[in-house]
Amino acid sequence: MSERPFALEGEPRKIAVLRANAIGDFVFALPALAALRQRFPHTEIVLLGLPWHVDFLRGRDSPVDRVVPLPKIRGIGAPEDFDTNELELPECIAALRDEAFDLVVQLHGGGRHSNHFVREIQPRQAIGLSTPDALPLDASVRYVYWQPEILRLLEVVSLVGAVPAVLTPALSVKQEDLAEARAACGLPRGRLVALHAGAGDPRRRWPLENFARTGRTLRDAGWEIAIVGSEQDDTLARSLTEKLAGRAANIAGRLSLGGLAGLLSECRLLIGNDSGPLHIAEAVGTPTVGVYWCGNIVNAEPITRATHRPVLSWRLECPVCGAGVHDARCTHDAPFADLAPVEEVLEQAFDLLGVPAPSP
Repeated sequence: MSERPFALEGEPRKIAVLRANAIGDFVFALPALAALRQRFPHTEIVLLGLPWHVDFLRGRDSPVDRVVPLPKIRGIGAPEDFDTNELELPECIAALRDEAFDLVVQLHGGGRHSNHFVREIQPRQAIGLSTPDALPLDASVRYVYWQPEILRLLEVVSLVGAVPAVLTPALSVKQEDLAEARAACGLPRGRLVALHAGAGDPRRRWPLENFARTGRTLRDAGWEIAIVGSEQDDTLARSLTEKLAGRAANIAGRLSLGGLAGLLSECRLLIGNDSGPLHIAEAVGTPTVGVYWCGNIVNAEPITRATHRPVLSWRLECPVCGAGVHDARCTHDAPFADLAPVEEVLEQAFDLLGVPAPSP
């Protein structure tokens, strides 16, 4: 994919990949990691990630050989105004220097913080993403926001001759995941539809009443409903359960990340916001209807349409103050995803379920 030549100083025996963020971000990186594994089948690939990566990837088939969890670092796994622990950081850098990485692949954003961190590790060579104000690496791809994230990361690894093995992310599901999901859910398989009403950014959330209307229509058509999410989604999940008059199983916060993957793998469909569970469902092979704000679809949309259908909200101004999306961000967290039509979500959902949509 890259036309920029880059000469490796010998075949690397150990590669580190910096990608220390959330589950959706990890899912987007899976095709790039698979391409690296195919290009370097005998090289150890180490993910510089977060503690959750360690738990989730333990015993799970993946392109990664092992995970080194990083402490919270400003701009790397923590906000840019975070006060990095000045004792932890030198210890972390010293330990990574001792690893003697032949190559570090920086897949953690434009590089204002991460490229400096990569240089501190002192690998033999380093490649990655860069904005004009980032510390240069040995070879880089310019970070431009308007690009699908999966293709962005594949473009980076193409610098070392890694070609796409797959374009769609794939996560393996363990038997332990399925056992945990079945114990927590207790709903019959084959008729199960999951709803996820949360999102880390409140502006990405479809209104709760829209999820309730969708859930009621599906229940009336004979489908079982499971409300999923993390502990942070508890309030939203409880409210949605109440709006569905108890005709749904609220499993939010009751499953590990692996258990959630197991549950979603047994669902016929997931309907959710542009957030982690949506991307997990895509990666375990479950059909999805994703509700997206139009500005996020460029980066996060699924590449295929046979089983994944995005429904867009075309809101371009804050519904509270009218500030445009190209202005400086206002102080409101009002949803920008609210204009995605319920009718279109239901149309796509019933199409993926393979049954006619009920009459309005």
